[in-house]
Amino acid sequence: MDDLIIEKTASSPEIHFSQGHNGLLIKGKSYMENSAQFYGPVFDWLERHLCEDGLKNIEINMEIIYFNSSSFKMFLNLFELLENAITRNQCDICVNWRYDPVNRMAMEYGEELQEEVKLVKFNLVPHTPA
Repeated sequence: MDDLIIEKTASSPEIHFSQGHNGLLIKGKSYMENSAQFYGPVFDWLERHLCEDGLKNIEINMEIIYFNSSSFKMFLNLFELLENAITRNQCDICVNWRYDPVNRMAMEYGEELQEEVKLVKFNLVPHTPA
C-alpha cells in the first residue's frame, strides 16, 4: 500500500501517513468547508492500513493549531475508528496531541478528545512550534 501524502493548504492540514513506519501525521489548520469530504479518503486509507495482518503498533502525531466544529467531529470519528481497530486487531495505537503551551484552547481540546478514548493511548504533548 502506498503512503498517503496530502499537502497543507490555508484551510486544511498536512497529512502524511507512512505505511513503512506505521507513523501518521496530521499537522496544521483544519477549517475547510466540507470536512467530511476532505477526511473521507484519509479514513479510507487508514481503515485499509489498520486491517493489515501483523500491524501491531501505530503512532499518530496530531498538531492542529486551529480547527472548526466540523473538523472536531471528524477527529471524534477518527478516534472511534482507532478504538474499533484496537478491539478488532489487538494492536497498540498511540496518539500524541501536540500543542503550544501558550494556546490554552488547544490543550483543552486535547483534553476533551482524550476523554473520548478508552483504548487509544492519548498523550498531551506541550511543544513550542518552530
